[in-house]
Amino acid sequence: MEVIPMGTAVGPRYKWVALSNTTLGVLIATINMSIMLIALPDIFRGIGVDPLQPGNTGLLLWLIMGYLVVTAVLVVSFGRLGDMYGRARMYNTGFAVFTVFSILLSVTWAHGTAGALWLIAMRVLQGVGGAMLMANSSAILTDAFPPGERGLALGLNQVAGITGSFLGLVIGGLLGPIDWRLVFLVSVPFGLFGTVWAFLRLKDTGIRTPARPDWWGNITFGAGLIAVLAGITYGIQPYGGHPMGWTNPAVLAAITGGIALLGLFCLVETRVPEPMFRLDLFRIRAFTAGNLASLLASLGRGGLMFILIIWLQGIWLPRHGYGFAETPLWAGIYMLPLTLGFLVAGPVSGWFSDRYGARIFTTGGMLLAAGTFAALQALPVDFDYPAFALILLLNGIGMGLFAAPNRAAIMNSLPPDQRGVGAGISTTFQNSAMVLSIGVFFSLMIAGLAGSLPTTLTSGLTTQGVPAADAVRIAALPPVGVLFASLLGYNPVGTLLGSQVLDRLPPGHAAYLTGREFFPQLISGPFAQGLSVAFDFAMVACLVAAVASLLRGGRYIHGTDGDGATPPGATAEAPGRASAGGGDGHGGGGEDGDRRPAGRTGLSGCTRRTSHLDHTGREDHTDRTRRADRADHVDHTDHTDQAVGTGTAERPPPGGPAPVPRTDTRSPR
Repeated sequence: MEVIPMGTAVGPRYKWVALSNTTLGVLIATINMSIMLIALPDIFRGIGVDPLQPGNTGLLLWLIMGYLVVTAVLVVSFGRLGDMYGRARMYNTGFAVFTVFSILLSVTWAHGTAGALWLIAMRVLQGVGGAMLMANSSAILTDAFPPGERGLALGLNQVAGITGSFLGLVIGGLLGPIDWRLVFLVSVPFGLFGTVWAFLRLKDTGIRTPARPDWWGNITFGAGLIAVLAGITYGIQPYGGHPMGWTNPAVLAAITGGIALLGLFCLVETRVPEPMFRLDLFRIRAFTAGNLASLLASLGRGGLMFILIIWLQGIWLPRHGYGFAETPLWAGIYMLPLTLGFLVAGPVSGWFSDRYGARIFTTGGMLLAAGTFAALQALPVDFDYPAFALILLLNGIGMGLFAAPNRAAIMNSLPPDQRGVGAGISTTFQNSAMVLSIGVFFSLMIAGLAGSLPTTLTSGLTTQGVPAADAVRIAALPPVGVLFASLLGYNPVGTLLGSQVLDRLPPGHAAYLTGREFFPQLISGPFAQGLSVAFDFAMVACLVAAVASLLRGGRYIHGTDGDGATPPGATAEAPGRASAGGGDGHGGGGEDGDRRPAGRTGLSGCTRRTSHLDHTGREDHTDRTRRADRADHVDHTDHTDQAVGTGTAERPPPGGPAPVPRTDTRSPR
């Protein structure tokens, strides 16, 4: 495979330009993941759709999940295309695509089902732009920053992502009641600014690997993952008299067919000369363990936001004096301690992981997160807010301790020419796990509600004078409607009973049934049962993620010998990169080894060599020291001073031989 430099000289300030722009891109991409959750009632009212009608459940689900599904499916492809054609180019295109479809989301003239379908289509296409942004932002940062600074840079980028998820809740709650179109228009000025800024200032400074697109890999992967995620989405809808659709033949066919296609995809990737999904990257221990931990962490926390919103909007806020119409905004505000914890821990843990390695922070963060899920489980449904806020703060700290060091460890383990596809693989695992987590959390909640909700509803309604036949009819409705009503900040009792029933009741009883107390108190008991099971699942996922983090080995930076084996044909770091991260030659330094001063180089070109690798992925020492040739480019993934020639060449230690630069340009087998 031909490996060529992207060849654009940059100054020492470029890394901060890259950090600022990619942080803006990730921020608006993640804001748009959550901004609709709080604004959904206003959006549905604006287009004239009742989301609680059984036929509209699919519209509601795809408005929520469509963006997540498309980003999960496309990030690997866009990461690979970034490696092939330029990461900044793909990122810039993503900014433009995202902005265009943000505008189109706000200009729909259709109403009813047609309006909802338009919004779903535009959300999916907006997600295409979001996938381009997310697939290449981490790779651009890893190219721009030396190993010793990547933890902080990627930590700030991760903080932007998590912050965006929760800012979206507040922004959606503020803008939705004013005009639902503002929910989509709010991203446009930032998108326009970011697009122009990216095209003017971002440069392709890494390594490009020209190759033919892997069409069969893209087709089998995309079709398989879409089928699985769509099956999960429809699995939480009622089917055939059952509260959920896991017995629906279409759901089972989608999931099993999708898994079969993903199996075929793995086979295809071992046969094509230039695979999209670099399976040999999983020979790198740090990469594999980091992605496994990230997948498990996303499984544990992916559905947390939905559960907390339902808890606050459906039960706690109405019982503490908030009207149903205003609960969406206040739910976002009351969840801010979660964001604050991440804001505090993310950059700090990233900075410390640059010096001490990722393992202690990622493992500790997951253990802390598991403890907070146990604490949430112990809270009563009608909790005291200070205790709830403290637990959310600690959960955010735990996730912040994990996310930034884990991302930095994954990106540090990758060969420079594989950073785009590696970042895409990591983001695919994370986003797919979030969709799966939402499906699992909803399924567990529905299962918990289905056991006792019908009896509780029947008893509560008849006590207030509702005829037994009407009470039984309402209690027989699928419990997913109760969850969606709580998620949307609706009181469904008035809609379910209808004016014919309410008009026949004593005025006091009718007012109580449609007020703030009856529905939240009624579902508190069944909700607590589902909540307990969901938090059990999250706790176990975080504990297993902690084990995976513990097994990642010592600190590893690609281009150094150590716990992470270099895959065949990987392109290693330029001279000075490995030592910049503090590698010790036996595990890369950090928590398991000593660290040497960082080497720097200002050479106009960097030495490259082709090395022989044994079956473990490590180089044979004789071949490593025997073969070297001069390259015709500067690897700008190194310290930015190289690009302008202001650095100093690495000097040999007193009395010792000059260090042998380590760069491997063999193509993957």
